[in-house]
Amino acid sequence: MMYDIIGDIHGCKEELLELLHKLGYDTPSLQHNSSRTPIFLGDLTDRGPESIETIKLVSTWVKNGLALYCPGNHCNKLYRYFLGNKVQITHGLETTVEELHAIPSKERENIATMFKELYESAPLYLKLNQLVIAHAGIRYDFIGSNSGRVKRFALYGDITGEFDEKGRPIRRDWPSLYPQGEETVVYGHTPVMEPRVIGNTVNIDTGCVFGNKLTAYQYPEATFVSVPSKQPFHESYKEKFPFDF
Repeated sequence: MMYDIIGDIHGCKEELLELLHKLGYDTPSLQHNSSRTPIFLGDLTDRGPESIETIKLVSTWVKNGLALYCPGNHCNKLYRYFLGNKVQITHGLETTVEELHAIPSKERENIATMFKELYESAPLYLKLNQLVIAHAGIRYDFIGSNSGRVKRFALYGDITGEFDEKGRPIRRDWPSLYPQGEETVVYGHTPVMEPRVIGNTVNIDTGCVFGNKLTAYQYPEATFVSVPSKQPFHESYKEKFPFDF
């Protein structure tokens, strides 16, 4: 099988469609003349301009068997919001909620149902032969497990439980400890200016919503395809790219 794994979209629908077209897909049918399959590794929404439209596209493709998906931490939070749980409308969720409040209540209910079905049918992470896709990554010894500890890692990364001076969670650099020669892990969650390859780990969150670019990792070719972001890039976003500045 041949896959195109696409990093954190965060409501950047135009860039998503442009990237799919560049990868050779016909949109919105998602047909490809080489029988490739796109995989979305979470964080479909929040911060970007078209979260609702992104939900519609990805949900339809996955439901029709044209694409694969595993959730990210923003997906988890939006799911809990749709369940009626008490969540903080911050860190990007406020942009999605604003979109939802701008549409009729019936359509809002339909979007909620669509997203809940997408989330509930999705695996925590995908294991496809020698390829593992997890939103924030996964430790080698966690592969095959779905415990609460593994869920926290796959959604949030290797967090220490501590916070930096700006209130952001401190994460361990787990890819540096990942064994050589094992399954290739493709992940996102932590923005980088360029794809970050360490051993058999590949980070493809190139910060589209922060004004950089949207990136896909092609498997088995191990090549990258990107399109530039249409979002503004601000100098303050440099702090979002911890491995590059």
